Amino acid sequence: MLRKCTVRVAVLLLAVLLGAAEAIPQQKARKPRLVFVTGDHEYSSETTLPLLAEQLRQRYGMQVTVLKSAPDQNAEENIPGLQALKDADLAVFFLRWRRLPADQVRHIDAYLKSGKPVVGFRTSTHAFNYPEGHPLARWNAFGEFALGAPPGWGGKADHTHCGHTCSTDVSVIPEAAKHPILKGVDASFHVRSWLYKVLPDYPAKGATWLLTGKAVNSEKPNFADNPVAWTWQNAYGARVFATTMGHPEDFAVPAFQRLVVNAIHWSLNKPVPDTWTGNMTINVPYRGM
Repeated sequence: MLRKCTVRVAVLLLAVLLGAAEAIPQQKARKPRLVFVTGDHEYSSETTLPLLAEQLRQRYGMQVTVLKSAPDQNAEENIPGLQALKDADLAVFFLRWRRLPADQVRHIDAYLKSGKPVVGFRTSTHAFNYPEGHPLARWNAFGEFALGAPPGWGGKADHTHCGHTCSTDVSVIPEAAKHPILKGVDASFHVRSWLYKVLPDYPAKGATWLLTGKAVNSEKPNFADNPVAWTWQNAYGARVFATTMGHPEDFAVPAFQRLVVNAIHWSLNKPVPDTWTGNMTINVPYRGM
């Protein structure tokens, strides 16, 4: 009888150990799920972000979903598939002046309220453009409450840029040089993005400035230097990385590529890569308006 009990205990113990052994690979196999939400008239985010997403899938083992305005980038009232945000570990936005219906906006609202991380590129500062009095008009301030950026464009926000013919010299802010997002990022580099004005009221209080920009060949005299990338914690407790860069030619700049890859990892609360796997092939021409 004792021998039978001993055998049974051994069998049960073996089963437990085998089950644990199977669970470990499953945990290791868990890949972060990224959802990219694109829709802008000008900067070809529907092309640049899928290329970036594919690189993140291939090089860093991430699951990626890219959502686009339909039927094309100029369609301001439809981005199918936003329910994918429910299962996202990170939402990456590159939007401009959308007027999505309430049944689509509710998916973005639910994601933000979940407190999960947010990354925003360039015109996401003015992601929505509902008319005054519209039930969803508060979403015109998406840049402010989601990214710590100026709310909307122009008007009281005085959110403007140095002109389409200028570009930007970017420099690491010395006090932020040891931030994980800046690991391996050149201390200075140049991007085609024309510099956005976000000062004096933004980035929002509590933000950590990472990079500053200087306008090159500005169309406007005495255009001040402005931060071009920062981190923040929004009201929902989410990690935020925001940048006013995002011209399609920026995505071909190695320093910008590494910045974005680092920011994706940091936003997911994962260690940034120790080594750079090589420059990505993201060559997308500027489309314009």
